[in-house]
Amino acid sequence: MLATTLVPRATDLFDQGLERRTGSALLRFGAARQRPAGRPGWSGDGAVAWLDDTRGHVWSVGAPEAAAGLVLRAALGLPDRVREFTGPRGTDALVGRHLPVTDVVEWVFRWTLQEPPVQRAEERVVALDETHHDELLAFLGVHSPAHSTGPGSSAVSLWAGIRGADGNLVACGALSSLRDTGAPLMASVATDAAQRGQGLGAALTAWLTRYAVRRHGFCTLWQLADNAPADRLYTRLGYRNEDPCVSARLAAH
Repeated sequence: MLATTLVPRATDLFDQGLERRTGSALLRFGAARQRPAGRPGWSGDGAVAWLDDTRGHVWSVGAPEAAAGLVLRAALGLPDRVREFTGPRGTDALVGRHLPVTDVVEWVFRWTLQEPPVQRAEERVVALDETHHDELLAFLGVHSPAHSTGPGSSAVSLWAGIRGADGNLVACGALSSLRDTGAPLMASVATDAAQRGQGLGAALTAWLTRYAVRRHGFCTLWQLADNAPADRLYTRLGYRNEDPCVSARLAAH
């Protein structure tokens, strides 16, 4: 099946060509394609930044030094609106020279334009609808209490799962979306701890990736930087690893 949605291109303030550079996938896939009127944004010196006002979160892309400079401009210029930020790896230390930074988390923003290799057990994956939300919530509560997206979220377009021989869920996952663009974002993939080692997580991830690529032309996900098993899986399934990021909160300033 041919992709029906083009990879989004950033416009307006974000016209430096950064979205085509290695390490700028957040801008390529996640930035607003056209900055809405009134939304603060900053650009210059090989970096761009934009504010998600709902969360008080500044997103920045580019060289760490330049990105940190834009985060500081945002934080000092809008102290009552900027509470946290995400930027290229190293931004936290640079911002921390001038403002107190807490709750640092290192991530990798990963993406693929290709369908992954078919995985064992992928044929067992089934789509789930709203009638399964209670079952999904109960499963996630046991096997992934810190899940990023829950049943009923308006950002989710699809839930999928794998059932065991007794009919109960043994794995699940969602296809959510990035806030600004609606770009497909895999989320809340979880496997029953007693069933791990059977390739169920790989099968579910491959199935959701294939679904997204066929319908949108690409798929994205967030990976914790220190999650070595996830890193190996996503690499095997064809996800690019070119966008190391860091997120942090700004203490009162």
